[in-house]
Amino acid sequence: MIFRKATKKDVQAIVAMIADDELGKQRENFQIPLPGEYYSAFENINRDENHELMVIENSTFEIIGTFQLTFIQYLTYQGGVRAQVEAVRIRKDQRGLGLGNIMFEWILRRVKEKKVHVLQLTTDKKRSEAIRFYENLGFKPTHEGMKIHFN
Repeated sequence: MIFRKATKKDVQAIVAMIADDELGKQRENFQIPLPGEYYSAFENINRDENHELMVIENSTFEIIGTFQLTFIQYLTYQGGVRAQVEAVRIRKDQRGLGLGNIMFEWILRRVKEKKVHVLQLTTDKKRSEAIRFYENLGFKPTHEGMKIHFN
């Protein structure tokens, strides 16, 4: 498997994976051609050195996974850095093959390289399989997340 930073040509495949479940279908607008907002978001992510939008390719260079790492500098923890991992997806036809574990092995190496003191993520409470997967990796539900949605 090849891990690399996403390019503009990857955006359609990434959004297809993000939209390919019951929750994603409700909040994404996957169509061809892809709406311009996705490309604008990609450009914003791509130019910020604190964001790493990654894709995973198989041996035939098909994109089979994606995730985004964001490195957050703050004053607590003695000026520590935390990493947020978001939009974790494995293409539907590739699930159950252990690729998620390989993905997180890569993520853990990367955050250690960046001297991150905590890796955090959120997942919808409706995603019981994802919650079990993350708990099996060692993630603990330590905080209660709260959100306000606008629009």
